[in-house]
Amino acid sequence: MNVKEPGKRISVWVVEDNDLFRKNIAALIDEQNDMFCSGIYDSCESAVKAIRKMETPDVILHDIGFAGMNGITCVETIKNEFPSVQIIMVTVYNDGEHIFDALCAGATGYLLKSSTEAMIIDAVHDVVAGGSPMNSSIARKVVEVFAKSKRVSTEYGLTERERDILEFIIQGFSNGMIAKKVHLSVHTIDAHLRKIYEKLHVHTRTEAAAKAVKERLI
Repeated sequence: MNVKEPGKRISVWVVEDNDLFRKNIAALIDEQNDMFCSGIYDSCESAVKAIRKMETPDVILHDIGFAGMNGITCVETIKNEFPSVQIIMVTVYNDGEHIFDALCAGATGYLLKSSTEAMIIDAVHDVVAGGSPMNSSIARKVVEVFAKSKRVSTEYGLTERERDILEFIIQGFSNGMIAKKVHLSVHTIDAHLRKIYEKLHVHTRTEAAAKAVKERLI
């Protein structure tokens, strides 16, 4: 990421559907000598439309919960098209699933709306300097989520071949279709499936697919 040039102000967008919070954060940004609020949007759709037409900001302060497109999908869309933009989630969600999904979508930082004004301003400076700002409680959740994810992956002990077959199951392929894809017999695929069920402690392909998706095994 490019560190801002000395004397150049940081351009910040606020994407938030709560009118009061949005206006307060925008005003807070504009009060700073080294940054300014260059865009204020109350929906993900309007933010995506704007960023495709306007000069991209350095940082976006982004909520998660919206009536239309949700914030995580919006982050993923923006990062795919404009990877240099740094996005900090500012939200009420403090559960592992939302945190994990937001970071996987491309968010660089994650703050709770209970954060102080000083913490929000520090987070903007931090992300521009190459950091990943988070509340201490959020950082703890991140460690727990990734540690749990690692434990699950190693405990099940799926082989690379079994993971390939499990991925085909998630995509809805039949045993015959999988056999053709991996150039094995249907009987061999059946044997692999029995092993997969045994390792995942499930009894059907539907249960196996659901568990793989829920626990991010693929």
